[in-house]
Amino acid sequence: MPQRGITPAAPHPAPRPPLPPNQGGSNPDTSPMTPCTIILPAHDEADYIDACLDHLLAQDHAGPVAVVVVANGCSDDTAARARARAPQCAARGWSLRVEELAQGGKIGALNHGDACAGPAGVRLYLDADIHMGPRLLSGIMRVLDVAEPRYAGGRLVVAPARSPVSRAYARFWQKLPFVAQGVTGAGLFAVNAAGRARWGEFPQIISDDTFARLQFAESERFLVDEPYQWPLVEGFSPLVRVRRRQDMGVAEIARRFPDLPARQGHVRPGRGELLRLAAADPLGFAAYAAVALAVRLGRNRQGWARGR
Repeated sequence: MPQRGITPAAPHPAPRPPLPPNQGGSNPDTSPMTPCTIILPAHDEADYIDACLDHLLAQDHAGPVAVVVVANGCSDDTAARARARAPQCAARGWSLRVEELAQGGKIGALNHGDACAGPAGVRLYLDADIHMGPRLLSGIMRVLDVAEPRYAGGRLVVAPARSPVSRAYARFWQKLPFVAQGVTGAGLFAVNAAGRARWGEFPQIISDDTFARLQFAESERFLVDEPYQWPLVEGFSPLVRVRRRQDMGVAEIARRFPDLPARQGHVRPGRGELLRLAAADPLGFAAYAAVALAVRLGRNRQGWARGR
């Protein structure tokens, strides 16, 4: 059985072999010399990046870390706020590099951040509105400190929402197998050096996290049982826009990279499982189903939508 804190992502196939001894749960990092580069793309994130960096700097990980913030197309002081964290990074022995791109776009920012990173070690991709639990980075480093290609992420927890419909939607969505038992990659995912060698630059696509996740078979994707907080948009219409964009991103992957969807694994709940979840939370199911129906009916069509 895997040690506490690290869970292979696929719950339904045959049991996996045990993880190596150095990949336990929440114990202090046992591989402090493995380098980690954290790439943080940020577009007009002045209201969010301080809290994101606060949680990042509070990690219990003891090894070397390079933080690369790529401010892209910003009209606010995102870059200045990130640069102000240089003394705190230095106090931890971390490096901080803040890049500014005139053109906005997450894919361009990800590729620029990759170009700034060294070739060795772990690569972690982090959205600027994510709050990492304090033991998440050390857990990820342990599970990725192997020679074979691996992909890892934390346990997604939706941040408390103000809107009743967003609260109900989030409550139900978090219980679906893909979220509750898998590694979604939403807002945060990491790969080791062998895993990052699976692809070159990120292509110009909607869903960079789906593209990265599907470079790996289910047996190569690992859930670190430490939380990170991910924000959800507020209100019905924004939920429909974001859900539609998510669906478009998955469809784009299937169209452009037809070999990748076969690696999705256990994503959709069966009829019985869905009925059980609906019976346990009828209001949550109603919110989730209403958003799904609105997406199918083609309402609120828009080209771009933020996840929160």
